[in-house]
Amino acid sequence: MTYELAVMENLQDIHDVVQRTIKMIYPQYYPAEVVAFFCGLHSKEAIAKDIGNGSVGIVKADGKIVATGCFEGNHITRVYVLTEYQKKGIGTLIMKTLETRIGETYDSVYLDASLPAAALYEKRGFHTVKHERYPVENEVVLVYEVMEKKLQVEG
Repeated sequence: MTYELAVMENLQDIHDVVQRTIKMIYPQYYPAEVVAFFCGLHSKEAIAKDIGNGSVGIVKADGKIVATGCFEGNHITRVYVLTEYQKKGIGTLIMKTLETRIGETYDSVYLDASLPAAALYEKRGFHTVKHERYPVENEVVLVYEVMEKKLQVEG
């Protein structure tokens, strides 16, 4: 398995991976309004913009796209792995690749961790720097962790 740069032809498959993963996992942790918020946040338009910026990567297995990662500056903004491909090291591959790319320019990396992912990020050396609250709809509030990791400076 390799992490490769996404191209615009991958847009539909990336969108499918993200939306399927959100709809399978997030309802176990969040109310419907928060799930809908995440689906909207990772719209086709948002993914297309990120592909255009050259910041989206994909992982293929069994001949299809099964995972994606994205960053902006030193902020990891999207990491999703189809549920049937989780616990196979794909998320670790994406995170290592993103951390390496970000580390070329920055000495730390941060991300907004969803409830299902926070423990995984802690295992990768991230720590919570603040708790955030973001109102969605129907007076529902999304609560998440902003997590950071210091990167090793080579040299």
